[in-house]
Amino acid sequence: MAYYDFNGFSEVLQLARSPAPAASLSVEEGQGLSAIEPTAAAFAPLEWLVVALARKDTVRSLQVPGRIATAIASVFGVRRSLQLADPRLEALRRLAVLSWHRGYSVASAEVRAFTSAGFTLEHYELMMVSILAGHAARSENRAARGQRASSGPTAFD
Repeated sequence: MAYYDFNGFSEVLQLARSPAPAASLSVEEGQGLSAIEPTAAAFAPLEWLVVALARKDTVRSLQVPGRIATAIASVFGVRRSLQLADPRLEALRRLAVLSWHRGYSVASAEVRAFTSAGFTLEHYELMMVSILAGHAARSENRAARGQRASSGPTAFD
């Protein structure tokens, strides 16, 4: 049985409880700048928890198990599914995992799947602000402890 290590999630959960950043602006298609209206996106607490837990997931967790892994699981009775039961939350988890590891370098197909699950691009921006703040807080904590700010090259360097 696997257990999650919740150390380091306090910064992300604190960001989740803080008020949302300033509202984004959207322009209706086919209309000029006079059609600008503010929009605000917000996540439910469960959705913030999915974003926070995605920090510890690897990119490999997004892949479908191959034939050999499926055969071994059926022989030994080991069933390990990291996918969430709710398709909306799974789309959020997939994009959050990719964003934690790759920053804004996410495939457009993943963003389309995210938006088709009912989220907006404002939700994506809000999640990225939180993730970038989480990376900054983690770097500050490492610097305060006298460690290197990064364990290797990342999308945020």
